[in-house]
Amino acid sequence: MMTAAPNKSTKSSIDFADTPRKVLNTELGNIYIYDQYVIMEGKENVNISIRNGMPILLKVVKAVGLRSVVYISNRINTYSVDPNDYKYLEMIPNLKGIAVVAYNDYAANTAMLEEKFFRKPFKVFTSMNDAKKWANYVIEGLIIV
Repeated sequence: MMTAAPNKSTKSSIDFADTPRKVLNTELGNIYIYDQYVIMEGKENVNISIRNGMPILLKVVKAVGLRSVVYISNRINTYSVDPNDYKYLEMIPNLKGIAVVAYNDYAANTAMLEEKFFRKPFKVFTSMNDAKKWANYVIEGLIIV
């Protein structure tokens, strides 16, 4: 398991001026579903895996429908993920890429290791705005592997 490090000085960086289509408050974290991206903010100290996340993933897939999206992991809390599970995310045809917003060097380095487990576009950012811009480029087909 890899652990994402927190940024204790930053609250959620979700811009609610850009209203999500749907919000899921789950035991693993909050998920904000937009037209072109899905933002996940994992809860403190949870372990996110395909085993405990499958019911949530199915809800997200249903809410997204056939639209192409980029998954953005907003790493505001400390939690662990199993990078081996990225192989399951790769099977989702309309998931076009993953962005990680990391607020410190430890979280950024962890995300860069995770990148090796995912064969679609994957990029680490220090700001949510940059991650959203990149997500839009991926959806428009301007960034490919």
